[in-house]
Amino acid sequence: MAQWNRSGYFRSSGSRDVNPDLDGERQTASFSVERLTAILDGGADNTRTRRAVEAVIHSDPGFSRENQYFQSQNERYETAVRKSVYLKEKMHQMGWTEDGPEIKYCYRALGGDLAFNVHRVFKNSILALGTDEQIAKWIPLADKYHIIGTYAQTELGHGTFLRGLETTAIFDISTQEFTLNTPKISAMKWWPGDLGRSATHAVVFAQLYIKGKCYGLHAFILQIRSLHDHSPAPGVIVGDIGPKMNFEHIDNGYLMLQNINIPRENMLSRFSQVLPDGTYMKQGSDKINYLTMIITRVQILWTEVIPMLLKACTIAIRYSVVRRQSKLNPGDPEAKILDYQTQQQKLLPLLATAYAFHFMNAYVNEFYNKGYTEIKQENFDSLPELHALTSGLKAIITEYCTAGAEVCLRACGGHGYSALSGLPFLYTKLAASCTYEGENTVLFLQTARFLVKCLAAVHSGQPIPPSAAYLYSVDSGKCQAWTKMDFLRPDIYGEAYRHRATRLLGNAATKLQALVQSGAEQHEAWNQCTVQLVQAAKAHCHYIVVKNFIDTVEKLRNEAEIQKIVKHLCDLFALHGIFSNTGEFLHAGYISGDQMDMVTASYLDLLAIIRNDAVPLVDAFDFTDESLNSALGSYDGHVYQRLYEWAQKSPTNQQVRTVGYCHGVWGSQGPAPSFPAIHRDSQPDGNTEGLLDNRNTVPSRACRYNQDPSARFLCGGQGAKTPNLGFPVSSPPAQNFKKPLQPTPSSPPRLLLSPLSSSPAKVSPGPTPLLAQVSSLK
Repeated sequence: MAQWNRSGYFRSSGSRDVNPDLDGERQTASFSVERLTAILDGGADNTRTRRAVEAVIHSDPGFSRENQYFQSQNERYETAVRKSVYLKEKMHQMGWTEDGPEIKYCYRALGGDLAFNVHRVFKNSILALGTDEQIAKWIPLADKYHIIGTYAQTELGHGTFLRGLETTAIFDISTQEFTLNTPKISAMKWWPGDLGRSATHAVVFAQLYIKGKCYGLHAFILQIRSLHDHSPAPGVIVGDIGPKMNFEHIDNGYLMLQNINIPRENMLSRFSQVLPDGTYMKQGSDKINYLTMIITRVQILWTEVIPMLLKACTIAIRYSVVRRQSKLNPGDPEAKILDYQTQQQKLLPLLATAYAFHFMNAYVNEFYNKGYTEIKQENFDSLPELHALTSGLKAIITEYCTAGAEVCLRACGGHGYSALSGLPFLYTKLAASCTYEGENTVLFLQTARFLVKCLAAVHSGQPIPPSAAYLYSVDSGKCQAWTKMDFLRPDIYGEAYRHRATRLLGNAATKLQALVQSGAEQHEAWNQCTVQLVQAAKAHCHYIVVKNFIDTVEKLRNEAEIQKIVKHLCDLFALHGIFSNTGEFLHAGYISGDQMDMVTASYLDLLAIIRNDAVPLVDAFDFTDESLNSALGSYDGHVYQRLYEWAQKSPTNQQVRTVGYCHGVWGSQGPAPSFPAIHRDSQPDGNTEGLLDNRNTVPSRACRYNQDPSARFLCGGQGAKTPNLGFPVSSPPAQNFKKPLQPTPSSPPRLLLSPLSSSPAKVSPGPTPLLAQVSSLK
């Protein structure tokens, strides 16, 4: 057997040469990757700033993500807390601020594995709903982490339907206090992040009652844990909700309140307030309680959701040019799997979707900033449109990104299923986004309600918001494409999307009106139309994304190389949508069967064109290996070596013998035979035979050694031989198998916060609490 040269395969990641298959893809790029990266970052200055921040983060061992996939839930949480505390220190050291550009680059570099994410939502809710006095009181404490906040809205029995929340806040005129209660089990707050173990304070949403009258949902600040010993406040029952598919680093929790009294000033009162005599005063829109959720939706799109689709595409496409499987032509080498049209059809439309959503996100942020400024000035005219737009786009983007991450996972075959690929982590994290901050079906229906009102306004000659202005357009009747090349014209496919959105909304509204006119109650009629209404809302959002992509291409007119490839992506995104929703475009004869054949032909042509630039297009996202944290998607493309190296980090691979296997399989009957140790160092010639001896024999009380010959093989008994695997069973470099494993603490350390008016609390005896460090930060 030929000797296996380990040194040629296991150089450190930083010194490896790039896999030739991946390097060849980069050499033939049709555009400047660096220039496209700058455009995606919003300018070359932003790229330089981002890379400088990432260099600081990744060069600091305190932020290492090594071994993340082998950590327990408790270890993930504690690691996230330590990193969050350390990040605060690092930001102070570097002169970075919470409102500066560096913070978003820190989150990108760290892959979202930080604690206290909902602490930001806590602050945002105070900034959005609080008075200037409340902001001045609470925000400095939150900024310095003297308090840790959470946002307690969702309940065990209610989520997206805010009006159904059951937590109560009753105002007592005699004491000038609100008394908060969760009167039944379904009223218990359930799911808020940072609530289970970390938070000391919460913004709690509850139904306001004054003199027996309910005034609807309002936000209140209350303390839920002691600032001295972190114990629950009297009347507060709080804890962690248990294991989840992902987000192990977040302590999602539950909260029950029993007669918790808070001062009148703790109701967030920018848009509504209760006077000392119990008079209720309100200004602004009924939808103002949605404002915090609008802010959060916008933020999660650009910090969490869209970047995860970009990462999934990067991993799957890089892997698809490294992985070779079967042959396209007899006698040829095995082909890259991205050379197969079916693999292209899986991944390249997702790549186009990633670009579409990235550019859409820039539009949403601009639209949100304008609307939020108006709302802060007590102009609520744009709030209904802002709510409808962010609801629909949150729904369609999270839905597409989640489905896309799963496609990327399956496109990588068995290796995609490995946690080390990074894809299961992305997929399960994205799956949650379809539910949190509003369940997607409900959000589509909220967008649909807005659209039905807009359509009614069009018919009555009233003005409508800009995002629905296309409803004014006259129906063009039939698609004007005559050849497959016509379907590469933005005006052709843009009009097809507009026609679909208008038709589906019109059909749903017509059915709704007919049901009401026939005597059905409004809510009954609405329920009977919800399937069509969701279709209409999706078509509206799809059209908005396509139209924005077309506008983005037009703005790149001074970047010829970049505009050309981005135009190809725009074409592919649009044609894939038509190809995947054939029935909706063929219905009513707007597109004919022959024209649909033209769509298919152009769509398949685009796959071949974009395939040539697939790797440069994902390289332009400019994710570092540390941020991707994927054995399949690293820049150098050495997939198999990295998979092997990372697998060696598993704690199970630090155990030479698996004695428990014998104990568990064969029971406790019979004598306890001894079996020899297996030495993991190979012979000089690479042969693994003859590596068994009788030193350090380990008794097995449970192995029916004599009765079952397989025991002699599995347990390494007398006379057994290690099978020849084709390579030696050897340890990775510098791995000490003799070092005992450190036991995991049976219970996590207590989390303490110092009093607001004193120095950090001293804890004795025991280790320094994880959160006690935070309050000392400047």
